[in-house]
Amino acid sequence: MEPLSHNIKHVAVIMDGNGRWAKQRSHPRVWGHVRGSAVVSTIVEEADNLGIEALTMYAFSSENWSRPQTEVRVLFNLLFKFLKKERERILKNNIRFRIMGDVSNLPEQTKKLIAQLEGETAHHTGLKLTFAFGYGARSEIAYAVNRFMKANPGKEMSEDDLNEFLMIPDLGDVDLLIRTGGDHRVSNFMLWQIAYAEMFFTETKWPDFTVTEFRFIIEQVAKRERRFGAIAPTANLETNVIVARENQRLIRG
Repeated sequence: MEPLSHNIKHVAVIMDGNGRWAKQRSHPRVWGHVRGSAVVSTIVEEADNLGIEALTMYAFSSENWSRPQTEVRVLFNLLFKFLKKERERILKNNIRFRIMGDVSNLPEQTKKLIAQLEGETAHHTGLKLTFAFGYGARSEIAYAVNRFMKANPGKEMSEDDLNEFLMIPDLGDVDLLIRTGGDHRVSNFMLWQIAYAEMFFTETKWPDFTVTEFRFIIEQVAKRERRFGAIAPTANLETNVIVARENQRLIRG
């Protein structure tokens, strides 16, 4: 495929529609999860090819615990199989792999595999691949606040402080949030990090999501004019923050 010019650094994906995709084909919901898991590898590979710096994928939310136990066990098993299957490719391609969320209830063999892969890729400098598993954004914000207060009793928290105490601080802000499956909501996903994210909602259910559509979305969003509260296009939020603080200083005299 032809090179694609863009300025998108961090893409977050809500992989939705697996169960409905299976139901439309008169199959159990878990069949959609199995088919959907195969799509993950192709999107990770394409994100790496496109030079995207970080890809965060919503694999299992804290609210997903309300689903039937059979479905939850299938999701656990699919995570383990993905890590086993993709480990060599992740290592070969200099990908930094991490899990964001509460994995305490995962099977021991899965937790060991996660720890192993996170350790093996800790110094990798390529794509930052993060799976949000057992994750909820409100819980993450509470987690950050509690950690900060414990480390800094009596100190007032700033936005920079909260950033620093998030689960994976170096992921930074999300530039683009993609949700498949037709729903137009963010479902408690990275609420702090998506404050200025561009959003793209597609009717395509996750098992049908392709590299071609992923590239199309990147291309379309790259054409959008991002101002981050200013009146002219701006490279990133950090640039505007610096200008805003200087303007405040000058106005105060």
